[in-house]
Amino acid sequence: MEAKIAEKSMSKITKRLKTLQEKVDANKNYSIDEAIATVKTLASAKFDETVEVALSLNVDPRHADQMVRGSVVLPAGTGKKVRVAVVAKDAKADEAKAAGADVVGAEDFIDDIAKGALNFDVLIATPNLMGALGKVARTLGPKGLMPSPKTGTVTMDVAQAVKNAKGGQVNFRVDKQGNIHAGIGKVSFSKEKLNENFQTFVRAINKHKPATAKGRYMKSAAISLTMSPSLSLDVQELLDLK
Repeated sequence: MEAKIAEKSMSKITKRLKTLQEKVDANKNYSIDEAIATVKTLASAKFDETVEVALSLNVDPRHADQMVRGSVVLPAGTGKKVRVAVVAKDAKADEAKAAGADVVGAEDFIDDIAKGALNFDVLIATPNLMGALGKVARTLGPKGLMPSPKTGTVTMDVAQAVKNAKGGQVNFRVDKQGNIHAGIGKVSFSKEKLNENFQTFVRAINKHKPATAKGRYMKSAAISLTMSPSLSLDVQELLDLK
């Protein structure tokens, strides 16, 4: 019985993907405008799908000087409710609370993290407490939650960092193969908002091009929804976004 149900749901998924694939030209490199207009027609899930971008960069992240990492605030936001935690004391803790942080604490909060309490999507810390955070680095690091000056999450200006995180900040980092993945909004966003977010994101990646990177910086690029096939993009148009 269970096998039959699984078979039925699999054939449903296959049928849905087949229908979506018919709307995508697999041999084409889409312009940004065309890609966004097309990707909006691919919504098929019962939830508001995320518009995802995947870039393949011609860098070797094994060399520290070719690590592409940073953050950018998307003008139209991400459409995602972000839970922000701040490790701070005294006046800085008050600033973080006033800016709308969901969780604020110091040593006690770090102890909670050590016990597995990871009820946040972004963690911000003041520099003076980074030493204390060291003991939970193994818990936070693999999940991409360790604060870093490169993403603006180690700072004395905690209020601004909270506003950025809540207002659509996207952190990016190349993986071992030189790929970057990021969500740039929801399929319910207007074409104009998605276009603005997309161009802002790509400009940030272009600005982070390492001086030691050789050859063409971007090898390939694609855009998709959470549950859709992907569309290849015209790489040159992306490289021209300065």
